[in-house]
Amino acid sequence: MTKQTKQFLADLINSISPSGYEAPVAKVWKAEAEKFASKVWTDTHGNSHAIVNPGGSPRVMLAGHYDEIGFQISYIDDKGFLWIQALGGWDPQIAQGQRVQIMTKKGVVRGVIGKVAIHMQTPEQRKKVSEVKDLWVDIGAKDKRAAEKMVEIGDPLVVAYGFEELANGLAVGRAFDDRAGAFVVLEAAKQLAKLSPNAEIHAVATVQEEIGLRGATTAAYGIDPDIGIAVDVTFATDHPNMGDAIKRENLIELGKGPVLTRGPNINSKLFDLLVKTAKTEKIPVQINAEPRGTGTDANAIQLNRAGVVSGLVSIPLRYMHSPCELISLKDLEQCTKLLAKTVAKITPRTNFVPF
Repeated sequence: MTKQTKQFLADLINSISPSGYEAPVAKVWKAEAEKFASKVWTDTHGNSHAIVNPGGSPRVMLAGHYDEIGFQISYIDDKGFLWIQALGGWDPQIAQGQRVQIMTKKGVVRGVIGKVAIHMQTPEQRKKVSEVKDLWVDIGAKDKRAAEKMVEIGDPLVVAYGFEELANGLAVGRAFDDRAGAFVVLEAAKQLAKLSPNAEIHAVATVQEEIGLRGATTAAYGIDPDIGIAVDVTFATDHPNMGDAIKRENLIELGKGPVLTRGPNINSKLFDLLVKTAKTEKIPVQINAEPRGTGTDANAIQLNRAGVVSGLVSIPLRYMHSPCELISLKDLEQCTKLLAKTVAKITPRTNFVPF
């Protein structure tokens, strides 16, 4: 991965962009897309689009969501403390004690998520997991009036963790779910721009996935793709205390390549094409079985209009929905190459009717 490409990834991760408030990450994503795409724009829902080879056939949609989980201010009390609600799925044990960044009209306001210290809790309180409704944000305001000069009801916030590299090609940060996917679809489109594809490629960074696959639903309706491939993260199971979860999720390891999903949400011929391409290009892949809808943008894309040929390429990730989501940069590169090389093989004559 080049220095410039890695900086693009870091800029995505460092953007404060929870569901419904994706403008900062959209700015980063579109600036990169404008370096090579034929057309770049954001729709009224907030999805960002980049087209490669306009007028080609068939239409292929590549989707990765760029929203992240966060919180939203719902109440400011008389003492200036902020009470919050969750945007997306949170483990309250992770939220407590975190530093946060609040997105306001005047800029970023910093604060911390507070909780009664363990020394002052009753024995019963110590046994219970705090709920989000029991947590507050302290921004150092003297009272309600002072707080209201700094923030407003509805302002979103995220935990204050950014991109960092670790040993052995690993990287950590919040929002790899799914800025990693938004990164991959754009990098794949960049490669496809040099591969003379038959297809018209729509790389889309979708919004509001964390609250119900909302952006992919509207984007797919507008694009009306013939084929759609979602790129998201999936659970790596190569760390302690997984137990029987490995039997359910398979052994998924960081650095061992993209994860290809099989199941009702996935077109079987598109899956076979991904596997065949991986073998041809010597890209290692891991297989995951999913007997239902995947809970990713692939689900929304497949069910668009009269149905879309759909696939899912996933990036192994440890510690999902935490400030320290962990991925392999090598996996990102392999996902990008697999996506680009697979789409490059698709022509108007490629038959995806499953049986």
